[in-house]
Amino acid sequence: MKAELTTRITARFRELRAKQKKGLVIYLTAGDPDLDATGELLPVLERAGADIVELGVPFSDPIADGPVIQRASERALRSGTTLRKILERFPAWRQTVHLPVILFSYYNPLLQFGLEKFARCAAEVGVDGALVVDLTAEEAGDYVQAMRQHNLDTIFLASPTSTDARLEQSARLSTGFLYLISRTGVTGRGAEMDSHVGALAARAHRFTDLPLALGFGIANAEQVRAAQEVADAAVVGSAVVRQIEEHYSSAGSEAIAGFVRGLTARGGPA
Repeated sequence: MKAELTTRITARFRELRAKQKKGLVIYLTAGDPDLDATGELLPVLERAGADIVELGVPFSDPIADGPVIQRASERALRSGTTLRKILERFPAWRQTVHLPVILFSYYNPLLQFGLEKFARCAAEVGVDGALVVDLTAEEAGDYVQAMRQHNLDTIFLASPTSTDARLEQSARLSTGFLYLISRTGVTGRGAEMDSHVGALAARAHRFTDLPLALGFGIANAEQVRAAQEVADAAVVGSAVVRQIEEHYSSAGSEAIAGFVRGLTARGGPA
């Protein structure tokens, strides 16, 4: 096995395992509805029970995202949110939140920013790693090299349709955790997890001893528990973004905190 990076992510999963608990990963789009709101929500999510936050970088053509996150990206872009502005704001956010935060992005914003510059800036401001949703393992060499030089985790995706070869590549290049997609298609709630996710997790364990996080279509406490039975953590994205869309402007962050607290009925021993 490859040497493990020493990061907030590895420390958090070690802590969870020591307590025989499973993790909760929460996604939100940076800048939705604006960057001030993001700065307010991050510590709220931590207090509500999130173990890791995926902070989405808004993109004009989010082909892997369903309509909820697409609308969030549109709101964030209208508010002027860019990768550069997220990194500029992050040092202030890091002062109020201690959990691991990874950037969830498409490749184009990172490439335009410059891979080495992105990795250096992300490390300097306190980001813990990144997941680049449209970057395949075969094309990720330069990105992984830049991230490794700055001790940043690289999380890759695997799905029920991944071949063993693709799964092995994604596992080999991942640090922190490996993200398992519960079903094919775009993000969003309302669909059941693929019946093959258990087999996918078993296959993943053949290639890595990294923690596994399971996401896509997980929207309530029952689905979180089901995901935690299969993996080390459940990922909830669109359901949280929908709460922000529907309730943040009128009820503020407490409405979002209440929803996340409702998801945190932890899984027991693995």
